[in-house]
Amino acid sequence: MWHTVRYLRPVQIYGRAWHRLHRPRIEHAPAPPLTPTDGRWSACARPASMLGAHRFRFLNEERELASNDWNNSALPKLWLYNLHYFDDLNANGALSRTHWHRDLIARWIADNPPAAGNGWEPYCLSLRIVNWIKWRNSGQSFGDESRERSALNSLATQVRYLRGRLERHLLGNHLWANYKALLFAGAFFQGPQAKRWLDLGLNGLRHEIGEQILADGGHFERSPMYHAILLEDLLDLLQLARLYPEAVSPDDVALWRDRAEAMLGWLSVMTHPDGGIAFFNDAALGIAPNLAELSAYARSLGIEPTPPSDQSLQVLPQSGYARLQCGDAVLIADVGDIGPDYLPGHAHADTLSFELSLCGRRVLVNAGTSRYDISPQRLWQRGTAAHNTIEIDGCDSSEVWSSFRVAQRARPLDVEHGRFGDGAWLAAGHDGYRRLKGRAVHHRRWVLQPGALRIEDRIDGGFVKAVSRFRIHPDARVEDHTIQLEGAPDLRWRIEPATERTTPSTYHPGFGVTHACTVIEAAIDPSAGQAVTLFLWDC
Repeated sequence: MWHTVRYLRPVQIYGRAWHRLHRPRIEHAPAPPLTPTDGRWSACARPASMLGAHRFRFLNEERELASNDWNNSALPKLWLYNLHYFDDLNANGALSRTHWHRDLIARWIADNPPAAGNGWEPYCLSLRIVNWIKWRNSGQSFGDESRERSALNSLATQVRYLRGRLERHLLGNHLWANYKALLFAGAFFQGPQAKRWLDLGLNGLRHEIGEQILADGGHFERSPMYHAILLEDLLDLLQLARLYPEAVSPDDVALWRDRAEAMLGWLSVMTHPDGGIAFFNDAALGIAPNLAELSAYARSLGIEPTPPSDQSLQVLPQSGYARLQCGDAVLIADVGDIGPDYLPGHAHADTLSFELSLCGRRVLVNAGTSRYDISPQRLWQRGTAAHNTIEIDGCDSSEVWSSFRVAQRARPLDVEHGRFGDGAWLAAGHDGYRRLKGRAVHHRRWVLQPGALRIEDRIDGGFVKAVSRFRIHPDARVEDHTIQLEGAPDLRWRIEPATERTTPSTYHPGFGVTHACTVIEAAIDPSAGQAVTLFLWDC
């Protein structure tokens, strides 16, 4: 507990107590007048999640919404949160579901009185406020005059309540979402109160952009999934400025555009040839738009993304990631901090892990993320054993615990990299195991060249057991030290000196998704303290 709390900012401690004890007054005043706009909202691509008038698909799980299910404790909390977000209002084909959406909004208002239940938690409020405003600005109405007035009054009540419930105790992407919602509401409505929302949102986002977006364009929580979510947020802000040009200064627009361009470049580095994100920290497919969808959205706003680079080595120094490319082989590796010290909630113990694609197919993968609840499976997915790196004495390189907690954490050491001929190399170490009796330090070096990947591992210090793992994508067949994957050349491996075996495990590319897979496990001899792994394929 001490090694968890010692990194927190004071506001995260006293703010937590304040957030639990304080409830803002509910203001039922009529909504302010709307700000006129001639523009129409055009949403980023997103799969539909509303499958029927009462049926929804979230987190790869379909359910029927029964009476008063909004806060049903028997349903998964994260699934219910998604229900309250109202993302489907701006999803693909939303126009064909307009009557469902109008009825759902009216039902939400009737079933969720102010301050009661999941829907009034600040993050749910933030996403729903933005989604209702986007939908209204896409040319929709909430219905007849009575429904329109009811929905706008509810929207204003939600914004007022959010204003008194900002998640300063959580910070990070939650506080960012709070400020974004206030900015949207401040532009959508007009009048003195709306101006206060607008100013608070703008000032808050200016600070958060400076803190959360690193110099290399990455989001500071080091999750490719959350990075993509916040990139879509920035593009949304640019579109909002088009609809309400008087609300936002040219300097803010220029800042958003600059950071969005940098974030697109970062996401390109962290995207596999199959178009999906790499799995480092909390990351899963199907939650955020992918690179192609975000690039198309950016182009619609006048931003032309930089074409993907074919350089053999691309390094994101502030984020701590690197991409090595050679022919049809792409390797993405983690050689950085797990995240900001005071906010490691989405971190995994994955330091010095990597993923490998060959001929556009993922071959070696980290386990991914399929859940956020407090459970053994969640803890395992965050742990070192679920990643392509070395686990020492059965411990995690960073002490992940509960669902979003980290105590002692690994620090990167001696990061180096370079190019040679058609290949590239990357080397780093970490001190995450110095807390153990043997004070071990893991060093790893990757060398990617035509037809071969060489991984050199060295452990300085004592240990009883060290296991290096390489998780194989479930689409592959594994036979006689060979990985066979349709569309890719056979991949052969050799590990020396080590005692190796293949063992069954699981792979989780999306929330609620589990696939059986195979893992190569190599036990490193404590007397040697090192091993060399060689993966070979025909170019």
